[in-house]
Amino acid sequence: MLNSVLFLVILFLSLLVFFIPGKFKYHFTLALLACGVLLTSMWSVRMLAGTEQLIEIPLFVPTAGSAFILIIDRLAAFFIIVVNITVIVGFLYARGYLAPYMKSKNSLRFSIHYFSYLWLWLSMLMVVMMRDGLSFLIVWEIMALSSFFLVIFDAEERSILKTGISYLIQMHVGMLFILIAFLIVEKTTGRMSFDALGEYFSGHRNLPLFLLFFIGFAIKAGFIPLHTWLPEAHPAAPSHVSGVMSGVMIKMGIYGILRVLMAMQSDLLVTGIIILVVSLISGVMGVMMAIVQHDLKRLLAYHSIENIGIIGTGIGLGMIGLAQNNPALTLLGFAGGLLHVLNHSLFKSLLFFNAGSVYQATHTRNIEQLGGLMKRMPYTAILFLTGSLAICGLPPFNGFISEYLIYMGMFNSLSGATLYNSIIILGSIVGLSLIGGLAIFCFTKAFGIVFLGEPRSDKANHAEEVTRGMIIPQLLTVALILVIGLASPLIVKPVFDIVVKTFAINDPVLISGAFTANLSQISIMGGVFVLVLVTLLVYRKYHLRRRLVEKGPTWGCGYTAGTSRQQYTATSFAYNYNHIAKPVLQTTKEMDEIKEEEIFPRERSFISHSEDIFKKLLIDRPLDWFAGLLKRIAVMQTGQIQHYILYAFVFMLLVFLLSLLNII
Repeated sequence: MLNSVLFLVILFLSLLVFFIPGKFKYHFTLALLACGVLLTSMWSVRMLAGTEQLIEIPLFVPTAGSAFILIIDRLAAFFIIVVNITVIVGFLYARGYLAPYMKSKNSLRFSIHYFSYLWLWLSMLMVVMMRDGLSFLIVWEIMALSSFFLVIFDAEERSILKTGISYLIQMHVGMLFILIAFLIVEKTTGRMSFDALGEYFSGHRNLPLFLLFFIGFAIKAGFIPLHTWLPEAHPAAPSHVSGVMSGVMIKMGIYGILRVLMAMQSDLLVTGIIILVVSLISGVMGVMMAIVQHDLKRLLAYHSIENIGIIGTGIGLGMIGLAQNNPALTLLGFAGGLLHVLNHSLFKSLLFFNAGSVYQATHTRNIEQLGGLMKRMPYTAILFLTGSLAICGLPPFNGFISEYLIYMGMFNSLSGATLYNSIIILGSIVGLSLIGGLAIFCFTKAFGIVFLGEPRSDKANHAEEVTRGMIIPQLLTVALILVIGLASPLIVKPVFDIVVKTFAINDPVLISGAFTANLSQISIMGGVFVLVLVTLLVYRKYHLRRRLVEKGPTWGCGYTAGTSRQQYTATSFAYNYNHIAKPVLQTTKEMDEIKEEEIFPRERSFISHSEDIFKKLLIDRPLDWFAGLLKRIAVMQTGQIQHYILYAFVFMLLVFLLSLLNII
């Protein structure tokens, strides 16, 4: 009862944000957020550490109708912790990021922003704790609305408002598919609930209903080709909001997919293959499109699609293992995908916070206008490098651990696999390897062009390091990234336990024990590597302490008068790749070609652009067609009253005729 009261108190106190004096709004919101994070994290730890199957916390139980009851199992507990970590770090970072806006936006705008941030967090928590279908849809809608208000924080820019509206429409399309799926379940079982899925699946073919749920949840998660909102909304939102949306909000789609998969009883193999294929396409296409982006936050947004693909690959392999009674593939696939949910929330939020620091210091997200920031923003550069290494899956960082589990699940399943299964697994290995290689290429470009070399504009040349208030929250995230990378058995064991209990895997002890031992060895090697590196850095500092260190220009083969125009740009760095991938990426360039007779070429401009083919086909073309249709219909708006009377008369005549013929 006490838990229910405390949670309800937090819900109601969130309304006070509108009445608290301006200078105390942030601290009040932070205090409320911290109390809620502490409360719900205690629930999660109790669930994961104890032997209870469920924790039920009733909020509102009417005499008839749907009940608002929070139900926590191990899967929900895991997602609660993931949400809480990213949300609290994001809000700590937000204080410094929002400081420049204090002069241009009034108190009401900040009240709306803080209130929306609180309710995005609360709605995500309730999404993973609600089992009743109607209650789930209500909090799912609250999540969409609160994130919409966060995205349009800079709504003075028409493009941002347009992006926010487009995002909200697509979220409602996704909710429509989920609603239809729940209504089908209710019609058959009499209950509109996740708990009724098992009863429905036991008497009906599983795949059609799963596909309805999958489409609805995949829109939120950002699987290709249902991703078109994501590369637009993430750059439009403030960076702390982008970090939360990319780090945890899109994972609500992953949670929904896992919750449905838990109840499935047939069509497991075809379901797993569908998820695997969609995920591999999302991963490969996401990173391919990220490479050619010039907007730093847009580049990171496409990498969110890539990492959703990696998570989905683990889930798809887990389902295939479940269908074929392969405990190793099931455990390692699901565990790798689930752990990557946590890992991605850490390094992707870190990278978005870094992008926000770069934007605040330079007032641009255009990579082509940056460069040389490592000398001016050393802490931000090191943090971005850490996030880049983690997202590329390199040891000793956390991204390596989750991808390692997925790889080991595939490699250990090859020995006894049939020809058909071998093709599936080998294709997955190739796809995941391609994703990893392209990710390294992309972040070599991103870090190199943004932080190395010389500044390409005055904006970059006059950049200064951001405040400690923006650096310290990022250090908390880095600490967690290193803990997972260097002490992985401590994190992986609970994840194994969640997967075993959620999907009822048989004889998991031998499998989990063997791979936990492998991870212990990897952690030791990673620790040795870090220790050697730190020792060398300390020795270098001690050795140079009493020596005069001179700095000068990099040796340029006798020529040191070069400018930033002679170094790689983002476009030229990826030129060869862009040329090879052009049929897929639909890249275009605008430039007058240099003719042979031009000994001294005149000044020219060069513009390259990559178009998202899925957005073009699924969004832009239908919208253009609909807009054209409306324009043609607009000829009826003549402005003459006799025409409008005629329209009403024709309509009534049509209704009369249809009624006479018993059509309506």
